[in-house]
Amino acid sequence: MAQKPSIPKGTRDFGPEEMAKRNYIFNTIKDVYALYGFEQIETPAMETLQTLMGKYGEEGDKLLFKILNSGDYLNKISDEELNERNSLHLASKLCEKGLRYDLTVPFARYVVMHRDELQLPFKRYQIQPVWRADRPQKGRYREFYQCDADVVGSDSLLNEVELMQIVDTVFTKFGIRIQIKINNRKILSGIAEVLDEADKIIDITVAIDKLEKIGLENVNAELKAGGITDEAIEKLQPILTMQGSNEDKLKTIEKVLESSEVGLKGVEETRFILDTLNSVGLNNEIQLDLTLARGLNYYTGAIFEVKALDTPMGSITGGGRYDNLTGIFGMPGLSGVGISFGADRIYDVLNTLELYPKEMLSSTQVLFINFGEKETAYCLPFIAEIRKSGIRAEIFPDKAKMKRQMNYANAKNIPYVVFAGEDEIEKGKLMLKDMQSGEQKLVTAKELIASVLK
Repeated sequence: MAQKPSIPKGTRDFGPEEMAKRNYIFNTIKDVYALYGFEQIETPAMETLQTLMGKYGEEGDKLLFKILNSGDYLNKISDEELNERNSLHLASKLCEKGLRYDLTVPFARYVVMHRDELQLPFKRYQIQPVWRADRPQKGRYREFYQCDADVVGSDSLLNEVELMQIVDTVFTKFGIRIQIKINNRKILSGIAEVLDEADKIIDITVAIDKLEKIGLENVNAELKAGGITDEAIEKLQPILTMQGSNEDKLKTIEKVLESSEVGLKGVEETRFILDTLNSVGLNNEIQLDLTLARGLNYYTGAIFEVKALDTPMGSITGGGRYDNLTGIFGMPGLSGVGISFGADRIYDVLNTLELYPKEMLSSTQVLFINFGEKETAYCLPFIAEIRKSGIRAEIFPDKAKMKRQMNYANAKNIPYVVFAGEDEIEKGKLMLKDMQSGEQKLVTAKELIASVLK
């Protein structure tokens, strides 16, 4: 009995309709990246484990997919080593490569390897799959795409401004109403500093990050359980209960952080970004949110997160400023800022809100009906002509019953069908049928092209 085919857990097949939707997402993001001067790069699916290991912490290392060496990979392993069953030690000898875990570390490696060829600041975007040996669950896969854009080699806050404009432009094109949340790592450091709890910044930010989910009382209880003093918790209350405009919030936090140099620097940077965005104008709201805390061991300045307003979903885009991207590869001091669009979550949002353009889901615009050899021979030059005008056209390959050919057109959401029988051939024309309205009309090739393009 033949084995039933399957795919690995946490991976997916994408059919034609799904690919049309995904390409719509990727192409929209690519087009906007290009508008802002970003250039595309790609890196290999495989990286050396030397590049990947130790960059994501102990948990991250466990989630790396490792690739067995080619050939006799057991050749250099002794029986004693095999019997010890030390998986980490064996992996280091059996595997020299792994699948990339994200696009950031490969990008850092790329910048260091190609630094003499790059014009700084370097604005790159990258849309490729990544792999993580995580436990598959709803919305979490072992293979998924990231859509990253980064600017490296520039400290200017205009880069943050442009990235927020990119976010605003992309979601405006999608028709998704969003809220952009912004904070600054320096503000969070300043908060911990004025509370005299600088060594507990992670405990503080992890707790306040839950404010929306668990409420003020529970956040205060969690802070206390984490060893934060009552005095520090009391000082934190004006921040946790802040209301008003972005400027009102900045004035409140500025007062709280008046003794913290790093905190005031974060306020200054945030005010510049918000004021500049206000002057250029956004279609979507941007909100200062001091409970936002992303990647504290990674980001060093502005941090961003984007949420859809019309459907419950986690973050659909995020990013921020980092100061030492390439330091892990011996090239310290190269600052950068980046964002990443969550393609899979955007896909789900567009599906839920039914925002995909209908014409995008149809790959073929015109189907020519096959009545036989004579009619097909008559139609083929017309098909060639309309394809030259950019219209996607096909002819049904077999002389089949009309019902079957029409069902094919309906199943593929083809908007127009063309007939050519004896009458049409005699007149040198074609019969064009609009599948939505049911209207039929006799047309020349030029009239057909004009009707479809209209």
